[in-house]
Amino acid sequence: MTPATLTPPRNEEHTAPAPLRTRRRRLFLTPYVFVAPFYVVFAAFGLYPLVFALQLSFTNWKGAGEARFIGLDNYTYLLTSPEFWSSLGNSAVMWLLIVPVQIVGGLAAAVLLANARLRLRGMFRVAFIAPFVTPLVAMAQVWIVVFDSDYGLVNHLLRLVGLPGVDWLTSTTWAKPTLALLFLWKTTGFAIIILLAGLQAVPSDVYEAAALDGASRRRQFWSLTLPLVRRSIAFLVVVQTLAVFQMFAEPFVVTQGGPYGSTTTGGLYLYNHITASDLGTGAANSFLLVLLVFALSLLSVRLLRSRDE
Repeated sequence: MTPATLTPPRNEEHTAPAPLRTRRRRLFLTPYVFVAPFYVVFAAFGLYPLVFALQLSFTNWKGAGEARFIGLDNYTYLLTSPEFWSSLGNSAVMWLLIVPVQIVGGLAAAVLLANARLRLRGMFRVAFIAPFVTPLVAMAQVWIVVFDSDYGLVNHLLRLVGLPGVDWLTSTTWAKPTLALLFLWKTTGFAIIILLAGLQAVPSDVYEAAALDGASRRRQFWSLTLPLVRRSIAFLVVVQTLAVFQMFAEPFVVTQGGPYGSTTTGGLYLYNHITASDLGTGAANSFLLVLLVFALSLLSVRLLRSRDE
């Protein structure tokens, strides 16, 4: 009697009927088909322009003709250019005038709006968010009229109380604070929404337990509210740092970078290279701004990170 011949196990995929294999293949490919449009759009409008700009930053291309490779000359020119460092200095001053004020003021407004006993909370929330959805160029034109040195409303009110008028937009001393005020008016509503969302995510029983332990409102704010909304604050600092160093529309419309370059921000300085058809230097400038903002964002996140993370 011959022993039974042992047959090796066959792959289930090959032994399955053809319709079943087709169905399994479709089920396997379906998720990739649905997410494919995102990756196609990202590759076409995100990844390719990024790679092209990086390549462009090592050339002297002027928008026409052949792009000649010049190595690190564009980066060397920018890093030794007083105008480049002046634009970064202007952006740093604007950051100091905007971000700390926005964090403190936005957090105070968010704490008030989170109070359930506050009347007309809905109206106040709409009032705070209205500037954020208002077209920036239109409000910049209003800013020009309101802060005009001769006929502006602000100087008119100052003269009514016996104070001299101020050259808000034509003085190197006051031009940056005036632009910072426009930026604050425009974006503080966004900051309040972010901080309010962070406050509303804090469980109410945390405050109830603290009140039972005898903690005052001030103590609850410093020991509970601030640590628990730390991530919201860190997110807001990163986003606003990006926005300040990329600021373009405000100085372009209101001051055109003046007076004497005192409001030429990093974003506006980059735009000046583009309008001069110096695309290679403009691309290098954009990557230097990206590296700077990335470093500042990492520093902000690290400083605002809680100790147990």
